[in-house]
Amino acid sequence: MYERDFMEGTRGTMAVDWEERIDVKRMRRERKERALDRLQDSELGSMLLINDPNVRYVTGLAMTGGSGADHYTLLTEDGDVVHWDTADHASNQRFNCPWLDDIRYACPGLGNVPRASGSASARDWLKDKMAETVYTAMEEYGVDREPMGIDVGNGTLIEKFENRGVDVDTSAATDIMLDARKTKTRDEIECLRQVAAICEAGFQKITESARPGKRESEVWGDAVSELWGHGAMAQGGYVTSGPNTWPKHQANTTDRMIRPNDLVYADFYNIGYLGYRSCYYRTFSMGEPTQAQKDAYEKARDDLYDVLERIEPGATTDEICKGFPDRDGEHMDWYDADEFWQMTTNHWAHGLGLQLYETPLIWRGLSPDHPIEIEEGMTMAVETMQPAERQGVRVEEMVVVRENGVEILSEWPVSEITRIDY
Repeated sequence: MYERDFMEGTRGTMAVDWEERIDVKRMRRERKERALDRLQDSELGSMLLINDPNVRYVTGLAMTGGSGADHYTLLTEDGDVVHWDTADHASNQRFNCPWLDDIRYACPGLGNVPRASGSASARDWLKDKMAETVYTAMEEYGVDREPMGIDVGNGTLIEKFENRGVDVDTSAATDIMLDARKTKTRDEIECLRQVAAICEAGFQKITESARPGKRESEVWGDAVSELWGHGAMAQGGYVTSGPNTWPKHQANTTDRMIRPNDLVYADFYNIGYLGYRSCYYRTFSMGEPTQAQKDAYEKARDDLYDVLERIEPGATTDEICKGFPDRDGEHMDWYDADEFWQMTTNHWAHGLGLQLYETPLIWRGLSPDHPIEIEEGMTMAVETMQPAERQGVRVEEMVVVRENGVEILSEWPVSEITRIDY
């Protein structure tokens, strides 16, 4: 395992002048440089970015995290950035974002506005107008005769560009951005460390809130309040208890009352700090856990750390995934499942960044036949689970790949189930 440098570690969430914290200017600059370097190494003259995380990566703007549709960004091979956004957003960005000097009003050719129009002709007009706004900028910046990559493959929108003589590449921009984002800068890693610390404040609130007779939804509400109080954006996560912990309940958090001897677990996934997303499980017991619960937890934890010991630069995902349970360990007979691909989300590792799922993915359902190599600077969440007396335990760590292994960013105690006395 990685021993972190004494300079690495969470600080406060506010800006101060008396110590170095996350340097957001440096983070914006380095992210754009990474995307631009890869664009310049390609055959493209520009990229049109519509997917929210890609837009944020290049611009630093606080996108919501899905596929933006109503805002989009052009990055040219010369490093020029043109951003389009809806009226109020564009107006505020012009005032508040001096690092962007070309912000224009967007025509929402994709997303909710075309769908809500109820008119095929309106949808066609909106996409044509969107293409026109981008093509005009491409002419101004001299890239209209160069191939343009696009990261969202909308056939009608692509046709509108092609009607204007633009050579549209529907895969290169996605590949460029995946490559730029798969390893993280120093500041990106510190954002993930900070969001892990915020999640730990949420876990602490759960230990104070959970009691027999209290509903899952009430405990989750207390935890979310704590997360928001620390500056997080809580766009996912849940608390489940008792039989809702195995298998994971389809409704996530419910109005079920917690009872003595229940297992309770919380998944803080998609909690964001400066856009960087968490995925962080911990399990709690209401009172002293039973021996079966302890045994299940020990198995899940050991499986998790078996995988973590395998992760290092140069290792490949087909070998690493062997640390996850085999068919018996996956309890595939319980699910009446035949193939590992049917067991999505139970035992795997997935990249973390401006999205919940990024490169790499380590999973028995995919990695044996489609391996990739692990690189230093990749960040990911590794998660496992086990059943225990018609309940279940889950545990997960957030990590960054370092020179000789992984550094664990998550620090809530993991050696045993967290016991909640009441």
